[in-house]
Amino acid sequence: MSAAIPFSEPPWLMGLPTPIYQETHRKWQVAIRAFIEKHLLAHAQEWERAETVPAHVFDEFAAAGMLLPALPAPLPVVWLKRLGIHELLGGLRVENFDYLHAVIYADEMARSGLAGPSGSLTTGMAFGVPPIVKFGSKDLQERFLPELLRGQKRSCIAITEPDAGSDVANITTTAVKSKDGKHYIINGTKKWITNGIWTDYASMAVRTGPESSGASGLSMVVVPLKDYPGVSMRRLKVSGQISAGTTYIELDDVKVPVANLIGQEGMGMRYVMTNFNHERLSIAVGVTRTSRVALAAAFEYVLKREAFGKPLMDQPVVRHRLARAGALLESQWAWVEQFAYQMTRMPKEEADRELGGLTAMLKAQAGIVLKECADTAVLLFGGNGYTRSGQGALAEMIYREVPGARIPGGSEDVLLDLGVRQLVKIYKAKTAALGSSTSKL
Repeated sequence: MSAAIPFSEPPWLMGLPTPIYQETHRKWQVAIRAFIEKHLLAHAQEWERAETVPAHVFDEFAAAGMLLPALPAPLPVVWLKRLGIHELLGGLRVENFDYLHAVIYADEMARSGLAGPSGSLTTGMAFGVPPIVKFGSKDLQERFLPELLRGQKRSCIAITEPDAGSDVANITTTAVKSKDGKHYIINGTKKWITNGIWTDYASMAVRTGPESSGASGLSMVVVPLKDYPGVSMRRLKVSGQISAGTTYIELDDVKVPVANLIGQEGMGMRYVMTNFNHERLSIAVGVTRTSRVALAAAFEYVLKREAFGKPLMDQPVVRHRLARAGALLESQWAWVEQFAYQMTRMPKEEADRELGGLTAMLKAQAGIVLKECADTAVLLFGGNGYTRSGQGALAEMIYREVPGARIPGGSEDVLLDLGVRQLVKIYKAKTAALGSSTSKL
């Protein structure tokens, strides 16, 4: 055995004390690392270069129940037990799965430093299935959850449009009821949809109200995609996360049963925003691990690379770059852990209310940290960091991941503004409540 490269693992995995993780979390981390290394990490760079993760990998993860930890905690325990799923890998009972287990899973899945290979497996379960679990009617759940939770069918979340990205309220894809009221006729386009090209069903945001109704006219519907009449899809060529299958979807008079409505008409904006909390935390965890991979690779490289007659590590400017990036990285990880811990101690509704804005800021900050760590890695690798093969190949690949961390799930500037607006909103509400209670004294 050799000593771990500095910054290569979170502090709790470097042997430092922690008040957060318990024995159940340590056992979980050991169990899933072995599985993920064998079935994903060993081939992640190869699959990213090939731009597709083989279909058998999804099946292997599904068979092992290793897609389910992408769901928000707590897991849908009643449904899982109905399907005969009582334990996850390593003997973890499904009812004992908490947000710290979820963070460990997201961190381990991102250890390749690349978002595409893991994202091709988990995006649907993480973001497409939860709206059905949280808001779907009993009938809707009965029709879709058994296959989705078992991994027999694939899902995705379809919100973004060519002219409506972070501005969800301006979605223009329409869902108009047929004359008999039994179907929605859906027309429009969705763009930058991760996993769309392989997806059976999308949890899709559509406009059921007039355009003038804004956010109150949005709804969510389960829309069949693959080989479905009126649906056409093509892959988009993007800079990073290539193997995740970013897709452009066109919907031309797509006929979908009204029974596929998720929850209630006009409540789509609320469902989307609630879903964003889990999405943004999950992205923040994975992006923070990507930062760690980049920085640790650079640290290891400058220990052995010589210039001007001595190792690069002996240059003060090199140490300064590592220190600055490392301080940002570990501060970000501490914030991630704080969030996860808080979510294990707060009721779901309270967490959504109190942490929603901060989660937006956490996700935005993760992208900022990744940019610093990726810049540091490429600069310290020098020409090797600008080359798609050789010693700096991973640093070059991670550098192309940066925009994919700063834009999806809400672009950076929008999220920073949202976070502050939400804090102001909460502050005003609490101030008003205090004033009301004081006036009654």
